[in-house]
Amino acid sequence: MAEDGGGDGPLDILVRSTRDLLRPEELVREATRDIVKEEIRRHLEKTLKENPVLERDLKAAVKSLLEARAQEYASLLRVGACTARLGLAAVPAEIRAQLTREVVDLFSKELGQIVERSL
Repeated sequence: MAEDGGGDGPLDILVRSTRDLLRPEELVREATRDIVKEEIRRHLEKTLKENPVLERDLKAAVKSLLEARAQEYASLLRVGACTARLGLAAVPAEIRAQLTREVVDLFSKELGQIVERSL
């Protein structure tokens, strides 16, 4: 097994990826970042607990944001459906049935991906 990482066998790839995972400077950097994030989170939570009005306003704003995102997705789906219907209406009748099936399949896949991303 080559020390320079020149091998392409499964064992060489595993050793290289393990070596990458165990780089101490990366681990220290990530751990430090997590500690700083946790301290910031604690400070923000303490600030919210000390100010119930701000906490309530933040919760309402987040709820509003989530509702707006849901409305955006619903609107995008409606626009897509209207566009598809317009395109199908402009196509000769003999091609319409085939295109309808393809558009339905496409929207099913896209809708599934949108739902997965939003969860």
